[in-house]
Amino acid sequence: MRNKQNPFRVVNRLGMKLTILSAIIILASEILSFTATIVIGFLYGGTNNTIQVVGSIIASFFIGSLLAFIIGNTVLKPLSELVKATKRVTGGDFNAVLEVGWMERHTIKELRELIHDFNEMIEELRNTEMFRQDFISNFSHEFKTPLVSIRGFARQLYEGDLTPEQQREFSKIILDETEYLSVLSQNTLLITNLENKDIITEKTDFSLDEQLRDCMIRLEPQWSEKNIDIDMDLDEVRFYWNESLLAHVWNNLFDNAVKFTPENGAISVSLKRENGLIIVKVKDSGCGIPEEALPYIFEKFYQADASHATKGNGLGLPLVKKIVELCGGEIFVHSEVGGDTKSQSQRAKAQQDAAPQSVGGGTEFTVELRDKR
Repeated sequence: MRNKQNPFRVVNRLGMKLTILSAIIILASEILSFTATIVIGFLYGGTNNTIQVVGSIIASFFIGSLLAFIIGNTVLKPLSELVKATKRVTGGDFNAVLEVGWMERHTIKELRELIHDFNEMIEELRNTEMFRQDFISNFSHEFKTPLVSIRGFARQLYEGDLTPEQQREFSKIILDETEYLSVLSQNTLLITNLENKDIITEKTDFSLDEQLRDCMIRLEPQWSEKNIDIDMDLDEVRFYWNESLLAHVWNNLFDNAVKFTPENGAISVSLKRENGLIIVKVKDSGCGIPEEALPYIFEKFYQADASHATKGNGLGLPLVKKIVELCGGEIFVHSEVGGDTKSQSQRAKAQQDAAPQSVGGGTEFTVELRDKR
């Protein structure tokens, strides 16, 4: 039902304060005018009505103008600067930050708050623009590299004069690159969509342990080929959320674990319910993540392997982190390189100093979800 409009809504605090300032100017002018009239009459030694009227008008004009200039500049100059800065922003200039000087600090409260909020908005817009440019640059690079590879090998196939082994090899490279582009496009669209989403729909009650098994079975050809030992210790846990969206978390974590675990290595997955939390741990016996790379692994397009020897698009872990956060949970990582005892956790800022339990070599991701029972 539509609310009735308040008839006094046109009277706002800013308008009332300007009205009071105008009244103060008028009152001050009249007081000073009256004083000036008395002084003029005293100087002329009489109380001539004409002299009183002329003196009152002149004094009111000059004194009122002076007061209006001083108060008007103090109050309205910041508003004028804000209008100019807003026009610069509409023109695409995101460096139009308002300097807070004496006048801005001593203007009325609403204008001070407006200037503060404007500066915060500009900072956010500037960060968004920088992120957009970086995103486009990184995405273009990630997209261009496989396209160049596909074009080169496709030209070789088209020109012919290749052995059957070369044909199969080049065809396999083209298939791998197209699969990479497909995953890159899907992850980019998904993470872009999730960036602007706070409410998740299509929630259902499902078996979380069965989902974990299904996601691991999906990768059976990869871990079987590398003879990786899979150990899954899963409690029976029901969970209420978007099942297909949460599956992206396990698919990416398992895919990373298989990718970075060497032949004859091991991957363990556990699912427990403890102290009101549902805890999923994914541990591999791979090469580990360098300590200096840990703070950045959840940033878009970041890859700890600068040589890109292991194929990846740098969107898997950022996507995992975003989905876990939308689910109201947290994700932590603990890693050791080559059995080194140095380690670091990528946790929430409030928990960065809390050292996790030692997990040996490799990398362990821990996902904590709130128990919604």
